[in-house]
Amino acid sequence: MKIRIPLVLAVATILAAGATPVAAADKEQRQMMADLRILQEQSQQIQNLLNALNESLKAVNARIDEQTGATRKALADQKLVIDALTNDVRIVREKVDDNNVRVGSLTQELDALRQSVTALSASRTPIEVDPAGAGADASAAAAAPPAAAAVGASPQRLFDGARADYWAGQYDLAVVGFESYLKTFPQSPQADEAQLYVGHSHMQAGKYEKAIEGYDAAIRSYPKSKVLPEAYLKKGIALKTLKENDKAREAFEYVMKNYPDTTEATMAQQQQQQLLARKP
Repeated sequence: MKIRIPLVLAVATILAAGATPVAAADKEQRQMMADLRILQEQSQQIQNLLNALNESLKAVNARIDEQTGATRKALADQKLVIDALTNDVRIVREKVDDNNVRVGSLTQELDALRQSVTALSASRTPIEVDPAGAGADASAAAAAPPAAAAVGASPQRLFDGARADYWAGQYDLAVVGFESYLKTFPQSPQADEAQLYVGHSHMQAGKYEKAIEGYDAAIRSYPKSKVLPEAYLKKGIALKTLKENDKAREAFEYVMKNYPDTTEATMAQQQQQQLLARKP
């Protein structure tokens, strides 16, 4: 009986020792399962947050697209408005320029009329006439042209008359007409063209020195005029005719250098080539 009691105690001790690791392992497994469930719940929460964030991003992108479309439409509308305003400003500027030209022409015509009235008033001053020479004086007065014949003429009429003389081959009369135009209306928009025609008239009449003087007057008096390329070209041709080849070459080179995209530049190049061909 004494031997059995220790044996039982030993067996119980062994069984208890074996049960302790099993209980510990089971507790550890339960803890891991709990942690796993916690991780799964946290993962689900994160997934839910990500889904909500995606929905928010979609809404934000939709609003951005909507605002971008509205901005583009507003910019397009503004561009249309700006283009319309620009066109209106251009039209207004053209009308203002046209009105300025008309006002300038009317001012010159008024000045011409004022001068005409002054001249007529002066001509009405009584003059004592010797009865003995009345017939001769009357004949002389009738033969003499009126002093203010062209004073009351409009700028355009005077210019057109001088140009008609030019095209009719009446070059001396054309010179008189254009010079009278320049003297009476020096600030006219066509003054530069009138001066150019003075040179052309002398050129056609074979008066090349005077033609050069006329072209030089156009170049000197109207340095920003559109007639300068033609003035330099014709001056060069006149110099070439007078055998002043070096000066002619300078005029042609000036046209080619400063007005390269004009018809005059092409003609100046042709004249230059003719000068080079003449060299021995």
